[in-house]
Order: sequence, then C-alpha cells, then structure tokens
Amino acid sequence: MAGSDNFGTYSCYYDLFYGDKPYAEEAAFVDALMHEHAPGARWLLELGCGTGRHARELAALGYTIYGVDLSEAMLADARRVATELERGPLAGRVYFLQADARSYRAGRTFDVVISLFHVMSYQTSNDDLLAAFATAAAHLEPGGVFAFDCWFGPAVLTERPEHRVRTLTDGQISVTRTATPVMRASDNVCEVVYDIEVTRVASGEVTRLTETHPMRYLFTPEIELALDFVDMDLVHSCEFGTGAQLGFHTWNACFVARKR
Repeated sequence: MAGSDNFGTYSCYYDLFYGDKPYAEEAAFVDALMHEHAPGARWLLELGCGTGRHARELAALGYTIYGVDLSEAMLADARRVATELERGPLAGRVYFLQADARSYRAGRTFDVVISLFHVMSYQTSNDDLLAAFATAAAHLEPGGVFAFDCWFGPAVLTERPEHRVRTLTDGQISVTRTATPVMRASDNVCEVVYDIEVTRVASGEVTRLTETHPMRYLFTPEIELALDFVDMDLVHSCEFGTGAQLGFHTWNACFVARKR
C-alpha cells in the first residue's frame, strides 16, 4: 500500500488472504464510475497498487495503468502480473514502480487517479492525507477525476471494529491471523493489531509475527475540506461496490473528486 510499509512481511500471504476479494467486480465498479464522471478516460494512475490485481482487471477493461506502491515486496508480485500480461494481448497496459503516495510526481498527467483498498485510510495524519490528495491533484488536468475508497467514520463508530480470527491455507502454508482493534478516538484512528502465525505445511515450521495497521476513518466534511485545499471538489459519494447511499452501516465508502 502506498503511504505504508506495513506490508513488508504481509505480502508473502497477502493474496492468500484476499484471494476471494472480487477484484473483477470492483474494477467493473470503477469502470462504471469512470463512464459517468470521466467518459473517454484511458490513462490511470493508481496510488497504492498493492500486488497489482486491480490493475490487471482494469487493463482488461481497456485502461493503461501506472501503479505505484511503497512496498517493494508487494511490487514484486505486481511486476509478476505485468510480466504475465506482456505475453498476451494486454502487453503495455500496466507499469509498476516503487514510490510514496504522499510525494510521488510522475512529471505528467493522467485522465484519472484512483486509490483503492483503503489506501487513503492509511494516511492517518492531516499532513499525510493532504499530501496524498496533493499527489492526486498534481497528476490531473482541470476536469480530471480522483476516485478513492476509505473507512467511513459514521459506520466505524456505529458498528465498531471487532476482534477476529481467520485461518487459511493454500496447501503450502497455513496462516492464522488474529485481528485486535484498538480505537484512538481523539485521532479518528483504529489501530488493527495483527498477530500472525504462518505454518509451512511440509516441514511444520512456524513463524510468528505482529503487525500494526493504523486505519483512519474519514467523514465527508473533512474530505471536502481536504480536497478544497488541493483545488478539487467532491462530486460524488456512495458505498464502494454497490453505489448505495452512504449511511451508518457503510464501512467502505467511495468518493469521487474533480480537479478545478
């Protein structure tokens, strides 16, 4: 994820835990947003591209994507995606590089900037959030569109994050992940502490690690204010993936902004 290096060790089993994530459906949702708010868009910049699975699906929909991420471990998987695509009809559609969403400058503009899978929620300080928004604005011409998702404050405070345990295996490794949320009310941040146990099936070797992922839950008025600082206007908001109106049970919010 751009803006966070917490995925250094996590990347080795990231796709195992999110293998059932509906990347194709989510890319189709983004595509529909683009048809509505940026018709004709073809060049995308993705801030926080992770392992490149959204980029793969968006390339299949006709876009050319430049993906940036802070984690080199995540990008190693993303570059394997690019290598696979170079062997087929989608050659030349995806490019990945290591960079920080808060400071990256490509020296060019794009039709649309996107940031998915809560990358903006990793921007836990106002300075970080404004810097990431400024990166998006710097890569758009007037009228260009920035679309992102994040944790939605009203839902987080209504339902509250819960302690959860999940175990998955791919036949080679078995991973048990325990998530413990720690709310920082004065910061609008939930620190998710992951205790992770990785067992190699063949040898029985066990590796244990702990990671903390601070997640900022955002509210519409503060998003509007932050966008205003970087000469963008909020033009649309909804539940990510469904398009439903935001409410007290909408954890995953989607916002679309336009560069002035």
